[in-house]
Amino acid sequence: MNLQPLADRLIVEVLEQEEATVSGIVLPDTAREKPQRGRVLAVGPGARDDHGKHIELDVAAGDEVVFSKYGGTEIKLGSDDVLILRESDVLAKVAAQTKVAAQTTKKRKRELAGATAH
Repeated sequence: MNLQPLADRLIVEVLEQEEATVSGIVLPDTAREKPQRGRVLAVGPGARDDHGKHIELDVAAGDEVVFSKYGGTEIKLGSDDVLILRESDVLAKVAAQTKVAAQTTKKRKRELAGATAH
C-alpha cells in the first residue's frame, strides 16, 4: 500500500525505545511508556491559507521527530505499524548529534544514573 498524506498530516515510523534503563534494568513490555519518537516517512502538501495557497510544513521526510504521546492514528502498513499525525502533534525535531556530543551525552547519562565514568 502506498500512502500520501493530505494537508498538514505526516506519516511517521515509530522508533522503539531502549529495552533497558541507563542503570541496566531490563523493562518488560507492560512497564514501557508509549514511544514518542519517530522518523518521518512522508509529508502532505500543507494546510491552505485564506488565499488557498499551501503553507509548507516545518518537517520533511527523513527527519526524526518527537510527537505527542497519544497523538495521531495508528495504522498497519504492510508488516509495519505507522502513525498518521497532524503537524501540530509534532513537538520537536531531533537535531543530529556530532560524535563528541553523543559521547558527552552517554557520560552524562552514566553520571545521572550514579555510575562513575572513568
